[in-house]
Amino acid sequence: MAEHDEPTVEQLNDEADIAADYLEGLLDIVDYEGDIEMGVRNGRAVVQIVADDNSDIKNLTGKNGDVVEALQRLTRLAVQEKTGERSHLILDVDGYLKHKREGLHKIALDAVEECRENGGPVDLKPMNSFERKIVHDVVREEGLKSRSHGEEPHRYVTVYLKAKEKASDFEDDEVEENDIDNADVVTDEAVDETVEFEDDNELDNDDE
Repeated sequence: MAEHDEPTVEQLNDEADIAADYLEGLLDIVDYEGDIEMGVRNGRAVVQIVADDNSDIKNLTGKNGDVVEALQRLTRLAVQEKTGERSHLILDVDGYLKHKREGLHKIALDAVEECRENGGPVDLKPMNSFERKIVHDVVREEGLKSRSHGEEPHRYVTVYLKAKEKASDFEDDEVEENDIDNADVVTDEAVDETVEFEDDNELDNDDE
């Protein structure tokens, strides 16, 4: 498959099957009881681990989702080893990433409100590309602008108001650039159940 060819549903189902087998093996090794749910959404294979024990879930998510991120990277590599193709599979653990997105949505809305109240830019705490992408999307939906600054792992988002347009410029208005992370993105429909973390190697076209 060429680099820019879209995978077929059959190929995505194969990715999900390979990932499920790999994750089941890992669960057996750590002696965790859990189920693997598979699907294809918005052109991506999606796999979710649903563990029966709360302590298992906590260990599988980790602090700030670092275990979920590591598991996704390992699972993608396992799929790539079998298929010979780079995988953009999405992995979640018991809806953790969905809840993470909801929290980031609130943070972005709070920044938008603060920006509107004081009229000046609002800097947010450092975030990874997944987190920044969510913030950029919310800010854009609210009609404001955002831009990322700094270097990883201290890269952060600034939210600010758009410059007022002159009436004479209205017909020739430029599309606002939101510095959206050009990483693998999950649409809102897919995020209802899963959201992804990104490999640093996939961020060659990160937000500027």
